[in-house]
Amino acid sequence: MKIAVFGDVHGNRFALDAVVQDIERCEPDAWVNLGDQLFGGADPAGAWQVQQALKAEHGVLEVRGNTDERLGEVLSETTEKREMLTWLHEQLPEGAGAYVAGLPTSVALADGQVLAAHGTPESAWTYLLREQKAWASDEQVLARLGDIKEARVIIVGHSHLEHIRQIGALTVVNAGAVSRQKDGHPSARWVLLEGEAGCWSVSFRRIPYNVEAAARWAEEHAYHGAKEAQQLRTGRGG
Repeated sequence: MKIAVFGDVHGNRFALDAVVQDIERCEPDAWVNLGDQLFGGADPAGAWQVQQALKAEHGVLEVRGNTDERLGEVLSETTEKREMLTWLHEQLPEGAGAYVAGLPTSVALADGQVLAAHGTPESAWTYLLREQKAWASDEQVLARLGDIKEARVIIVGHSHLEHIRQIGALTVVNAGAVSRQKDGHPSARWVLLEGEAGCWSVSFRRIPYNVEAAARWAEEHAYHGAKEAQQLRTGRGG
């Protein structure tokens, strides 16, 4: 079985288009979207349309990210990141924010062998594999996972940093991000999982895309577009 896993699109339609083309060439049996679909400034409305079309065509399984939860908040004067959220709601069709905010925190597939989440299976905000600015210990990872039943592979996003960890019989993976990279390389990321007879392999994919077009869109249209454009161009951000 082949499973394509991508996430942290962060409203970057340009990067997502390139990732989708690469995934389609691999002809996976299942697709998984790890969340944080829309919170970003490189054509979020276009990114929404692409992700909705993918779900209709490929039955993409989706989980919610922490910024998806933000999009479901009622805005007030004290709402964190209110200006960005206001701009996003102006860009997106009605109901898009509520939709992503209502997604589950995890999904299981391959008869429960693979468990996918944004942060941890119970929280879109908790980092599974990070402890502040370092990698979490195996003990911390297992404690954050809780009861994963028969899962053999756990795959998450959230930190935007690719990682693979073997803890006994369990393989733990961070897929990296489609957009808003943090490691100094602006290419888009996704992961291909391939399983047979209970054994799974993990392939990290890095895809070039038209970063400059995405950055220019941000500069011309987005809230705090200059900041967004700089992160897209440099692959470095907070």
